[in-house]
Amino acid sequence: MEGGQPSPGASSPQSDSAEVLLHGVFALLDPAPKTSYALSLTRGRELRMQRVGSAPAGRGAALKLEDCIGCSAFAGREPEPEPAAYFSVFCYPFRKGWWDAAPARQRLARTFRVCVAQEPGDNLKLAETWAGKIRELAAPRIPRQEGVTWGLLSRPYHVLVLLNPQSGTGHALQLFHSLVQPMLVEADVAFTLYVTERPNHARELVQAADLSQWDAVAVLAGDGLLYEVVNGLMERQDWQAAIKKPLCTLPGGSGNALAASINHYAGNPRAFKEELLTNCTYFLCKGLHAPMDLVSLSTVSGKRLYSFLSFGWGFISDVDIASEKYRQLGNARFTVGTIQQLAWLKVYKGRLSYLPVETSSSVSSAPGSPSEQNSHLVPCSNGCPLHILTQPGPGAPRPSHEGSWPEDSLLVPFDQPVPKHWTVVPEEEFISIFAIYQSHLGADFTMAPTAKLHDGSMHLFFLKAGVSRLGLLKLFLAMEKGTHLDLNCPYLHYVPVRAFRLEPFASTGLMTVDGEPLACEPVQGQVHDQLCRIISGS
Repeated sequence: MEGGQPSPGASSPQSDSAEVLLHGVFALLDPAPKTSYALSLTRGRELRMQRVGSAPAGRGAALKLEDCIGCSAFAGREPEPEPAAYFSVFCYPFRKGWWDAAPARQRLARTFRVCVAQEPGDNLKLAETWAGKIRELAAPRIPRQEGVTWGLLSRPYHVLVLLNPQSGTGHALQLFHSLVQPMLVEADVAFTLYVTERPNHARELVQAADLSQWDAVAVLAGDGLLYEVVNGLMERQDWQAAIKKPLCTLPGGSGNALAASINHYAGNPRAFKEELLTNCTYFLCKGLHAPMDLVSLSTVSGKRLYSFLSFGWGFISDVDIASEKYRQLGNARFTVGTIQQLAWLKVYKGRLSYLPVETSSSVSSAPGSPSEQNSHLVPCSNGCPLHILTQPGPGAPRPSHEGSWPEDSLLVPFDQPVPKHWTVVPEEEFISIFAIYQSHLGADFTMAPTAKLHDGSMHLFFLKAGVSRLGLLKLFLAMEKGTHLDLNCPYLHYVPVRAFRLEPFASTGLMTVDGEPLACEPVQGQVHDQLCRIISGS
């Protein structure tokens, strides 16, 4: 016989986490049809299940509600002898995979039959009581961290999903319907799906859309589509409010660096493909969001861009761009691209300057003042200044609201030398220069293991000319585990910075911003702390 009236429970001297909030006996429909279980819902966010009639020893099974994304109650949908109601619990716990595979989140759904009263409405009310309490306990706890404000989407919430069907191996739309959409339905998250049709389509959509319709904006694609979204939001007249709309990355591309980074920050095992997508969709269903730094990049020709992931010039950027033609290979495209670029290793000449984090925290005088500048730091060759492009003239087009954008207070105009408390790299020949603000360069490349979403720094790596092809290959192989710095390669240098300037001596190669190509020209950038918000794990 089923029974399930709510009870305060907790008659024994147990800890608060073991306190029973609800207790009842219900039939479990799956996997064993209509087997009765005694359920106990505890303050410690567990749903304990003890099969009725089993040996009393042991606690039985337990569902940890931190893994729960949703719980729904509903009336019986088919004629029954009894007026039953039901509630279903949807969890995604980590479970060990085959052989030595790392644990991965796997779906675990349980449906319970409630039939303790003669009236259907009474049974449905009891099922809704259980479902409501389970949802309440499943809500993530908001972390408390000094100087960082975490947030939680208020339920029910509505998400705009932007999807690029051409990203990665071209299966993003299929993945949405087979994996993402079912999880959103289980979590009772409403969504509006837009499928992009051309480059910059997402940028145009978010620039013009009424964002008040949605509580968050999710991107199912590679990092490039999120780059479009960030810059589209910053081009709005109301950019200050728009950029605070929580963003979400759902990996459907070949790199998926931000998704891999967020998975890393949550303390999860490394994940790829559908496993990584499941983890990120789980984050979206939970609704926790954190602040994320953005980097403002300015070029000598007058462009201003906003970046959440990386800026690069040289070998790494060449691999990224050259491997685009192999995007059907997924992550393997970068391996193919690396081998190709190793065959004709190039040297890039330019002047690199930067403001180290440790220096910026101790300098109080305003950058750009005459006393803070060092005129001899202008790039020269045979005593003559080196320039690629001149400053744009007064008539050059600018966004109408540019003056309201965040001020790049650490930077000075390109026609002025960098302040003297900056560091200027004496060498002028490089294999690669790369600034990354997240931990991962790709799902299988851990470039800056100590990076955080809001650490207020760019992690600057520069590889000087002279490294052998074998040495470079060893560095890339070590990067898969994030151990490249342990090799103590004398040509590789790493420093956390607040700002940088790069002045190429020739228009050689392409630069990249968040994996997207940028014409080679002088560029400088600085971090803007916690400028946007991103769906994240705790």
